[in-house]
Amino acid sequence: MKDVKLAVIYYSSTGTNHQMAKWAAEAAKQAGAAEVKFLKIKETAPQEAINQNEDWKKHVEATQDVQTASVDDLEWADAIIFSAPTRYGSLPSQVQSYFDMTGGLWSQGKLANKVVSGMTSAQNPHGGQETTLLALYKTMCHWGAISVPPGYTDEVMFGAGGNPYGISSNGGTENLNENIHKAIKHQTKRTLEIAGYIKSGLKI
Repeated sequence: MKDVKLAVIYYSSTGTNHQMAKWAAEAAKQAGAAEVKFLKIKETAPQEAINQNEDWKKHVEATQDVQTASVDDLEWADAIIFSAPTRYGSLPSQVQSYFDMTGGLWSQGKLANKVVSGMTSAQNPHGGQETTLLALYKTMCHWGAISVPPGYTDEVMFGAGGNPYGISSNGGTENLNENIHKAIKHQTKRTLEIAGYIKSGLKI
């Protein structure tokens, strides 16, 4: 775990996934990851659309100083945790656009064996949380990456809603409770542990 480089990459419109990603980055540092990058996916929505939602506008302004993720960050990382809200049960266009830029790395095999885990949020528990994570992992299959969902590997998962594919929350930072915080710590630790096994060549 101490040799693992982790990239925590998020997209957030109003702050929920930004906070989830921050908790993951903090947990990784506490767990002793070699290096942690906290990165946002570039906002591509037109300013007119952003201006129509005061929470969206405030969040964009508040996170201007967060470094924007590039595809080079994917090559650098041993492990990656993605956090993004659902859009009609799938990934936001901003995230998909980022993935669409990875063809060069993919064609060279540079995304193979990356350890990847995902988190998400939706307005309500049945608003696409699970399908969004499955959509994320579908892309990881094409990369040849190793998806590491939290499953039910710790009892904290039941308190956080019981989603085995990745931590998910109802939209709004007010819904990010202590159970979700604990579950994010567990998912992050599990991601780092599996990445550590793979990087060291040890059998799991």
